[in-house]
Amino acid sequence: MYILKEKISIADLKKMSEKMYHRLVKAVVDIEKEIIAIDAELHSDEEMLLLENGSQQENLWGINIHPGLAETTDWIEFDSMINLRPSHGNSSRSVNDPKIREKIVLIVNKWIQK
Repeated sequence: MYILKEKISIADLKKMSEKMYHRLVKAVVDIEKEIIAIDAELHSDEEMLLLENGSQQENLWGINIHPGLAETTDWIEFDSMINLRPSHGNSSRSVNDPKIREKIVLIVNKWIQK
């Protein structure tokens, strides 16, 4: 588990995903700092790493990246328990706000080379 410091490739993600049963890579995106914590078994571990490095809770969103679907729009899945925040208007494990989803996609595309 680490915070990305340089771009990674789909091939790198495929290697990471081999550890996961569903061939996905869990990640947490800080939409304010535009950084990503990646490669942990739990989103909550990545969330903690970002919090320890100065991120604010309200800016953190959990996603799953499916490198095998990188050529489709379904390669980013907006699903994580850390997204469940009824007090902030997000009442599901998904990311309900389309503007936040769009920002997440832009950040992922910035860090991952297709």
